[in-house]
Amino acid sequence: QLIKNVFGVMKAYTTKVGDGPYPTEQINEVGEFLRKEGHEFGVTTGRPRRCGWFDLPAMKYTTMVNGYTAVAMTKIDIFDKMDEVKIGVSYLKNGVKMEHYPSSVKQFEGIEVEYITLPGWKTSISEIRKFEDLPQNCRHYIQIVEAMLGLPIRWWGGAQQGRHDLQG
Repeated sequence: QLIKNVFGVMKAYTTKVGDGPYPTEQINEVGEFLRKEGHEFGVTTGRPRRCGWFDLPAMKYTTMVNGYTAVAMTKIDIFDKMDEVKIGVSYLKNGVKMEHYPSSVKQFEGIEVEYITLPGWKTSISEIRKFEDLPQNCRHYIQIVEAMLGLPIRWWGGAQQGRHDLQG
């Protein structure tokens, strides 16, 4: 293998532009909150992006396809005001956990998402630069995503903060 490291970038939540399946999309006050707080509008068109909870199955698929060796998590501060945050951990079809990522739009039909719910941190992290200084619930969110993704999250950052290393 000639390429040793492949780094991916992901938001702490999921966004999508255009049509198509989006199992973790929140067409409710949560989606509106993420859109507003995260400034999730097209740069050129100004169209609102579709917003939802973090989609672990989609990110696992993206990781497999791209061969990521580590990732950066951005916009974690968008959750600062939330009482709770969710992670879509698996897709269910007819009540049964899917063992693979859907390979066609048709396979997304009837999918439900299994979520885990974590407590929010209800405090601003905008001035925090070290992982160990983040609120415990924020650190826990990052660690849970990292463990479930099976890939190190080497950097984290907020919408306005820039990036910060987890390794010090």
